[in-house]
Amino acid sequence: MNAAAPDAHEHAALAEAADLLRDTSRAVERLREALATAVVGQDDVIEAMLITLFSRGHALLVGVPGLAKTLLVSSLAHALDLQFGRVQFTPDLLPADITGTDVLQEEDDEQGRRSRRLRFLAGPIFANLVLADEVNRTPPKTQAALLQAMQERKVTVGTVTHALPDPFQVFATRNPIEQEGTYPLPEAQLDRFLLEIHVDYPSEREEQEIARRTTSGRELDIQPVLGVDDVRRFGALVPRIPITEDAVRLAVRLTRATRVAEGKAIASVRDYVRFGAGPRGSQALVLTAKARAALRGNAAADVEDVRAMVVPALRHRLVLSYRAEADGVKDVDVLRAVLDATR
Repeated sequence: MNAAAPDAHEHAALAEAADLLRDTSRAVERLREALATAVVGQDDVIEAMLITLFSRGHALLVGVPGLAKTLLVSSLAHALDLQFGRVQFTPDLLPADITGTDVLQEEDDEQGRRSRRLRFLAGPIFANLVLADEVNRTPPKTQAALLQAMQERKVTVGTVTHALPDPFQVFATRNPIEQEGTYPLPEAQLDRFLLEIHVDYPSEREEQEIARRTTSGRELDIQPVLGVDDVRRFGALVPRIPITEDAVRLAVRLTRATRVAEGKAIASVRDYVRFGAGPRGSQALVLTAKARAALRGNAAADVEDVRAMVVPALRHRLVLSYRAEADGVKDVDVLRAVLDATR
């Protein structure tokens, strides 16, 4: 009897995981349909956002103005029926404008005597899904207000640490072409983002549809298709997705191949990379490969899932050299060379 009990328990756990995997795949389709009512095209961007969502990570959306980056994030929040917080980053934004602050409040006690006490007023970061819009338009001191929140999911104000809601995820946007009035994102903050998602121009047919929709006067009506409990359940599933040993080894090899210090670095890395991706890069590759498999309804992640996630998971973790800028070499060029050279 004792020997059979673990088998029965394991069988029940596997059956539960299989059911949850099917639920995840169906939920992804419902989310895609809901987002399609607001955004035309951008299928790859939406998939990367959903991978971030189910991995319980944070994402940085990069693209020129007018490509619906903000609309994508707000639409996702509405489709998920999550508490949504938006912070418009500006040069005069202060850390307290994001995290909140202590205020002195007067009140009467039971004897009618007036007293004062400090009360914490939570900022917009206390939400399930936070949009940090144009995150590079505020100075590093204010950007740093996100560091503890993104890593520990907590905020310290004064001497008191406040827990953030569960789930808590940040989707930030950045304009890559505007330089005046912007500040570079610190490498430590970039490393907190699970993925960097680039939003490209739509196709001609998609742009025609955008022009029709946005000038018709029709208001968007995105109905929630998932709730907070669903997001928690699916987020708990992703780490449990199996991944092949070959895929794990490949994830580590790809990450280490971006480091100049590694003795076998390829020419593109030696010539154009100052600092490669750290261990968080390997972790991001494995976790997002699992999420990608879950989105497709696959029971396990493999090397193809890892290879598909290399660019969004590693590009923001590379620090390129001045020679790369002079030669017009981008992070994606280096990563494609690494992919071609690593099997």
